[in-house]
Amino acid sequence: MIRSPKRLALPGIAALALGLVLTGCGAGNESGGSGSGSSDLSGTLQGSGSSAQEAAMDTWRSSFQGDNSDVTVNYDPAGSGAGVEKFNGGGTDFAGSDSALSEEKGEIAGAKKRCGADAIEVPDYISPIALVYNLDGVDDLQLSAKTAANIFAGKITTWNDPAIKADNPDADLPSTRIDPVHRSDESGTTQNFTDYLSKASEGAWTSEPDKVWPIKSGEGATGTSGVVAAVKNASGSIGYADFSQAGDLSTAKIKVGDDYVEPSAEGAAKALEASPLADGRPENDLAVEVDRTTTESGAYPLFLSSYLIACPTYDDQAKADLVKGFLGYIVSEEGQKAAAENAGSAPLPSSLQEKAAAAIDTISAKG
Repeated sequence: MIRSPKRLALPGIAALALGLVLTGCGAGNESGGSGSGSSDLSGTLQGSGSSAQEAAMDTWRSSFQGDNSDVTVNYDPAGSGAGVEKFNGGGTDFAGSDSALSEEKGEIAGAKKRCGADAIEVPDYISPIALVYNLDGVDDLQLSAKTAANIFAGKITTWNDPAIKADNPDADLPSTRIDPVHRSDESGTTQNFTDYLSKASEGAWTSEPDKVWPIKSGEGATGTSGVVAAVKNASGSIGYADFSQAGDLSTAKIKVGDDYVEPSAEGAAKALEASPLADGRPENDLAVEVDRTTTESGAYPLFLSSYLIACPTYDDQAKADLVKGFLGYIVSEEGQKAAAENAGSAPLPSSLQEKAAAAIDTISAKG
């Protein structure tokens, strides 16, 4: 249950680095930044989960391995649901998820059972979710949450529908049939997108937010890359994907108050500013209760706050040090700056960054 939410203070948002250079790196030990880890670290880390933060994770891995030549970090962007399942089953050392662990679905209890204590869960990646589309002759598209909900529910089926015309009075909209594309795998991006539709669409979206696409509609595609590829390959299609992976696809502006706002890291950060920390969570669980209905100027409330999930203790000191070192680098100022420059994400606000670093710093070996 969410009670007595606490507002997040966000100093330093104006200094966001907004570079959108995608430099996905492999698992090799390429030379990276400086100071991202201690040179006496060694071993292999296994992680899995969010495909939305794949570009950022590649940057973090490359930099950390560059400073720690005896370390290998593997990360499988199999999707948030798969990542949490693998972590809770003991198959990975950490997980990435685009939605917080769910109490209702037993994920919090599952993580506690795996770890022997409440899991550590901290935000590490803040990024807009873009409505990506492929429509010849239409380069500037505006959509209210209500219109978007009816498109993805299959109630609006052509691009010249009166509701889309109302959002785009000056656009020359064709009669092309709409092909909505959704994630077919269990996805935190889907959780965030359906949460936005549920809360901001004025009742047009009637399904509960879920990691699994909740209705029979449109075309399914696996992973963020699958959605992007499907939209690229089909004229008239529209989908949702992390903005860092939208590439050269067109992206729609969404209605916020009386304005239409394009996706940006700065806009996602402004929306986060209006969002409280969830109450009633375990001590080192920093889940955020996102406000999807903010009308703050420039805010972009269709965004995800992605999380790192780890155990508070590990079987041996080397593993504990390695998990603490890598996750600590991710949430550090240096790690957040690297992700902003290479994946277009919004750095964690200083207040939240400090809380995340403190939680990760408690990781230790089992006594």
